[in-house]
Amino acid sequence: MASLSIRSQGNDATFLGHPRGLAYLAFTEAWERFSFYGMQSLLVLYMVQSLFMPGQIENVAGMAAYRSAVETVLGPLSAQALAGQTFGFYAVADRWLGAKKTVVIGVVLMTAGHAAMVFDQSFLLALLLLILGSGALKGNIAAQVGQLYAMHDARRTTAFAAFSMAINIGAIFGPLACGLLAQAYGWHYGFGVAGLLMLVALGVYLKGLRYFPEEPPVRRDRSQEAALTMQEWRSIAAIMVMLLMMVVLGLGYDQMYNMGMVWIDQAVDLDTALGRLPVAWFVSIDSVAIVAATAGVIALWQWQANHGRSSSESTKIAIGGALTTIGVAIIAVGAAMAESGKVSIAFPVLAFAFTGIGFAWYWATWLALVSRYSPAKIAARMMAAAYLVAFFGNVISGYIATFYEAMSPALFWSLNAGVCFAGSAAFYVFGPMLVRGLHRGAAERPFARQGVDPLKAF
Repeated sequence: MASLSIRSQGNDATFLGHPRGLAYLAFTEAWERFSFYGMQSLLVLYMVQSLFMPGQIENVAGMAAYRSAVETVLGPLSAQALAGQTFGFYAVADRWLGAKKTVVIGVVLMTAGHAAMVFDQSFLLALLLLILGSGALKGNIAAQVGQLYAMHDARRTTAFAAFSMAINIGAIFGPLACGLLAQAYGWHYGFGVAGLLMLVALGVYLKGLRYFPEEPPVRRDRSQEAALTMQEWRSIAAIMVMLLMMVVLGLGYDQMYNMGMVWIDQAVDLDTALGRLPVAWFVSIDSVAIVAATAGVIALWQWQANHGRSSSESTKIAIGGALTTIGVAIIAVGAAMAESGKVSIAFPVLAFAFTGIGFAWYWATWLALVSRYSPAKIAARMMAAAYLVAFFGNVISGYIATFYEAMSPALFWSLNAGVCFAGSAAFYVFGPMLVRGLHRGAAERPFARQGVDPLKAF
């Protein structure tokens, strides 16, 4: 196995007090999210208004049949991509190619997927390529972020917060650019620019290879690996219980990207003096809120740490869930008012602002928690498993969306707000006990050496 070394915290601070590799990993994901969220913001409306219209998909008969497909497709797209990472791509990375090659292949597959989305005929092929490509990226990049730090390095949580902030900078401009192009020139122009930006992500990642953690030699034979200890199994069990609570907590946020787009298109007055606002632009409000809030929470968490007042991971996650609940509840209020006519854009703006701020509180904290306390020998797999929150969230929110027409919009969004609140309350009550168990079983993890020759690393 390649030698690994732990570096002191004082001699690797080259990017805002963090290792330089963090910058390259963050901006790789920023460009990838630019393209993905740009595409995602168009997808549901593209199917509703174009692809699933009579004459283009002949086997879709009637409103109920194609509306049900529309409401669930966004779930499978995101969910299958994330499940692919957990159930298959960790094996490709850990046992065959290594994380770096797997990430590069993922970027290439996503580029091809966006290109295929330009043509109606290759729509299903495009979804398959995007699922495979995104699955190859997610857990492997996040695992490399965690490997930049020794286990008890206090910078880990703020590193994941900065990582999330950079990602959402890309997510801000993706829906804006793709939505504008789609509205001005047609759907396929929006999808096309998303593909071009995946090539930018590939260039950034390749340039940063020398600053990423060194990978041990790939081991296809697992028979010689030490078995997990009982305490490590307990840690895994605790993380899995928290994962289930995270799924419930985040359902409202996931629904904003699913039926939230349809509700805005139907119930919000989007006409302005300069023309009709693209629905896709509202996704960027969420990302703006995440970026702004992340800068604030990093400063707050640093101040708390300096004064010995740091909040626990479970408290941070519960606060994020409560803020998300408020955002979804705002949509419920707007939906009730929309029964007598279209409502102001203030409702989705405020709603996405609150859900974005909530996400800034809980998502980086969740990734840092899993990265810190996962058994070292399966760290990459556990980081991939952390994204099961989004997998189950997208699947369940897609299923819940099928009830949209059977319920009033106000009742539908009230249900989503209530579910989100239940998850937040569960984390507030049971989270501290689970985190204390992780603290007791924590073991130091080796820190991956940087400064690797890029040719050898790849």
